[in-house]
Amino acid sequence: MPDETLYLHDVALEEAIARWYALLEQANALGTLPSETLPVAECAGRVTAAPVWARISSPHYHAAAMDGYAVAAEATLGATETSPRRLALGSEAHYVDTGDPLPPGANAVIMIEDAHWVPASPEEAAAPPARRERRGWIEILASVAPWQHVRPMGEDIVATQLVLPSNHRLRPQDLGAAAGCGHTHLAVRRQPRLAIIPTGTELVSVGSPAWDRGLQPGDIVEYNSIVLGAMAEEWGCLVNRLAPVPDDFAQIRAAVQAALADHDLVVINAGSSAGSEDFTARVIADLGQVAVHGVAIRPGHPVVLGVAYAEDGHGKGRVAKPAVGIPGYPVSAALTFELFVKPLVYRWQGVQPPERPKVTAVMTRKVQSPLGEEEFLRVTVGRVGNRTVATPLARGAGVLMSLVQADGIVRIPRFSEGLHVGAEVTVELLRPPESIANTIVAIGSHDLTLDLLADQLRRARPDLTLSSANVGSLGGLLALQRDEAHLAGSHLLDEATGEYNVKYIRELLPDRRIVLLRFVGRTQGLIVPPGNPKGIASLQDLTRPDVSFVNRQRGAGTRVLLDYHLDRLGIRRRQIRGYERQEFTHLAVAAAVQSGAADCGLGILAAARALGLDFVPLFDERYDLVIPQEHYESELLAPLLAVIRSPEFAATVQALGGYDTAGIGEVIAVLG
Repeated sequence: MPDETLYLHDVALEEAIARWYALLEQANALGTLPSETLPVAECAGRVTAAPVWARISSPHYHAAAMDGYAVAAEATLGATETSPRRLALGSEAHYVDTGDPLPPGANAVIMIEDAHWVPASPEEAAAPPARRERRGWIEILASVAPWQHVRPMGEDIVATQLVLPSNHRLRPQDLGAAAGCGHTHLAVRRQPRLAIIPTGTELVSVGSPAWDRGLQPGDIVEYNSIVLGAMAEEWGCLVNRLAPVPDDFAQIRAAVQAALADHDLVVINAGSSAGSEDFTARVIADLGQVAVHGVAIRPGHPVVLGVAYAEDGHGKGRVAKPAVGIPGYPVSAALTFELFVKPLVYRWQGVQPPERPKVTAVMTRKVQSPLGEEEFLRVTVGRVGNRTVATPLARGAGVLMSLVQADGIVRIPRFSEGLHVGAEVTVELLRPPESIANTIVAIGSHDLTLDLLADQLRRARPDLTLSSANVGSLGGLLALQRDEAHLAGSHLLDEATGEYNVKYIRELLPDRRIVLLRFVGRTQGLIVPPGNPKGIASLQDLTRPDVSFVNRQRGAGTRVLLDYHLDRLGIRRRQIRGYERQEFTHLAVAAAVQSGAADCGLGILAAARALGLDFVPLFDERYDLVIPQEHYESELLAPLLAVIRSPEFAATVQALGGYDTAGIGEVIAVLG
């Protein structure tokens, strides 16, 4: 390849895969892996490298299927209730337990409860059942058909038949069948050996000495290799997570070259872009050949796909092995790893990757997408009424929680401008489809108590999930208007009356029967750094030139509350430095203050406490749950309401600080 392949040139996903596979084919690196022979009991999850033919039949003899008496069926002909037939034990009938071989001449079994034992002597009749010598006769009241209650030889498996085909992933029942037909060992595909090399001078491994000393500004916790390694192990790989390598070409090259010697594939994590310390493409090109540098996907476009050469260890020269460079941002890393590495390692094992289930859903929010990239959008999914709804999660490539919280992925095609509200989309599910019907969808204002509620609901009912999306109080009511949620958290203040939520419910949901449920009272105030170094004490201090502020998004109840009090004080928005900077949760506001990006922000006490910050209390407010009556009365929400009204939940909320749980779970009003 010419040197320009080392610079980012985004190509379409399908073209990128085709280019890489063409190079792998040329390098003889696409075929299935060689086999190894293992004891049957150690083969679970492995893939057969050869067909499994039955060596013996199962059962390999005619076996009794019941406890009873083995007989020749012909000897029972004529037996009726009015004309019982007696068969002599030891000659015409033989006692057998389940699994015993039939004696010569027998071709049926009479169940023990269908035969009456006639003892040969009074002494034998008086003996305990366990000590009876089973001499005498049995008396039967009906004839039996040939092979009744018998497992004939080969009933399950006949010698020489195909039991398992090649390229079959072995399940527990498959191992039993293999053993039952006479195999002690099986030929299975060798597991792909995969090395993951994290790169970056700033990386700190979990449990390393640097970790134990405490993280410093600029340190980045290296967890990508944990995520990627666990993914690869699920796909059947043997994974070697190597120690992070500093941003140095020579050191990265040496680490990759060493890993190539005894691994089938080497993954370099980070350094795949085109910056001054991005060496991945250069290293792969130096050790082999780059097929692709840059794929038109989002997130994850700076991908490097190529091959690198290693000595085969048998004196036969060099062998080409796939080498992949994936971005360092965690979502980009996980997505590209799955897109490019997963199909390859399944192909090596001779099987197809399992397809994820898909559902059709409608989008609850508008999504704008860059024209030149195919986007993989993470969404939560739930069923509200007769519709399945998908709500977008945070889209940043570094937001790992968007993968933790995601129920599925929506692919937005390249050259599409995005998705509008109500658009019908196909969602590739990351969890079982049946769980979607057991998901309670909450869209609205953010509060930490919703996380507690989700946890306690899962403890009480492991089959249920509370899924929350933070779009602000107004956004939550609009979601209810569009039938996209079961409930919404809201704390919208009516400036004219001082009442919460009622006015907005009547305006936005005039034709719906709505239950307004009391949830928590909470204290809003200014979140400030420990010790409050700038002495911020009131909203008037926000106008000081030395104070920077971080705000909540438009439509958030906290922003409505702020604007209400600013108007009362006669403070103009432009007087506040940072008023236009927006965050979507109380914790995000607290994080901005903790990081020094802002001197203060309006939020709740629990968020300040969670991050070890100080708090200047200003206002008490009510945070309610807005629930359409049909959902309030549904079986789905009944367990959630029970948790809300439990003393345990109230105690957990109180422990956060800054909350009032008096009357929690009471119906404030039924509107509409």
